[in-house]
Amino acid sequence: MLTWNRYGKSRVRLVKVNRSKPQHELIDLTIDVKLEGAFEKVYTDGDNAPCLPTDTMKNTVYALARQMPIDHVEQFALRLAEYFSKKPGVSKVTVTASEQPWARLAPHAFAQAGAEQWTCVATRAGGATDLVCGVANLVLLKTTDSAFAGFPRDEYTTLPETRDRILATAMTASWKYRPQTTDFAVRSRIRSALVDTFAAHQSESVQHTLNAMGEAAIAAAADITEITLTLPNRHHLLVDLKPFGLDNPNEVFVATDQPFGLIEATLRRSPR
Repeated sequence: MLTWNRYGKSRVRLVKVNRSKPQHELIDLTIDVKLEGAFEKVYTDGDNAPCLPTDTMKNTVYALARQMPIDHVEQFALRLAEYFSKKPGVSKVTVTASEQPWARLAPHAFAQAGAEQWTCVATRAGGATDLVCGVANLVLLKTTDSAFAGFPRDEYTTLPETRDRILATAMTASWKYRPQTTDFAVRSRIRSALVDTFAAHQSESVQHTLNAMGEAAIAAAADITEITLTLPNRHHLLVDLKPFGLDNPNEVFVATDQPFGLIEATLRRSPR
C-alpha cells in the first residue's frame, strides 16, 4: 500500500542579472520544488492526469524570475510556493533555494565569494506558509581567545587542556521567520551578528560561543523566532616539533578535517 509520496524538480539553476542600474546586480540560485498531494493514481494506476510535469516546474521558475524582481531569495521562494500551491491536487509545496553570493570586482564584474550560501525553505500547507532560511558553509577562524579546559577526564582521555587555541568552523545557521515577515534584508544583520560575535567572544568552548552567537542573532532581528546553529569544529592541532629540536609556541598547526567535533543547538526567543 502506498503510504507517502512526493515529487518535484531538483537543482534548477537560475542566474538573474538586473541591468536597470549603472551597477548590474547578480543573483545566483539553485532551487528545488517538491509537491505533495493527491497523486496516488500516478503511482498506482499510471494515470498522469494530476501529474504536473517536473519540466513545467523548471520552466515556471524561469518564467516567474523574469516577471518579478528578486531582491531577496525569500521573496522568490514564497512566490513559487504560493504559485504551486494553487495547482490542482496539491496539498503541500516545499521550495528549497540556496543563493551563491558573488563579490563585486567592478560595476559589471564579480568573483565568487566561496562556499558560503544563503539558504531558504518555504513550506505551504493548509493555507499557511512556514519560512526557514539561513546561511551554510560560512567558514570562520580565529587564532586566539578560544579555550577548552575543565572537562572530565578518564582512562581514555588524551586531549590536553588549553587556554589558547585556534577555533575554526564551517557554520550552518537556519532561522525561522515570524508569519507575515516581509523585511528579508534582516538576514544581513543576522549574519553580521553571528560573525561579529564569533570574532569578539571570549570562548570557553565551541558550545559557549555558539550560544553567544545565537543570542546575538535573535537580539539583532525581531522578525525571527528561533535559530539553529551547527558548528563543526575544524580542528587545528599543534604540531610536535621537539623531534626536530624546535619549540612550537602556538604557531604551527596541522589542520584536520576528519574526525571532527560537531556542536549543534537551537535557541528560541523567550515569550514576553
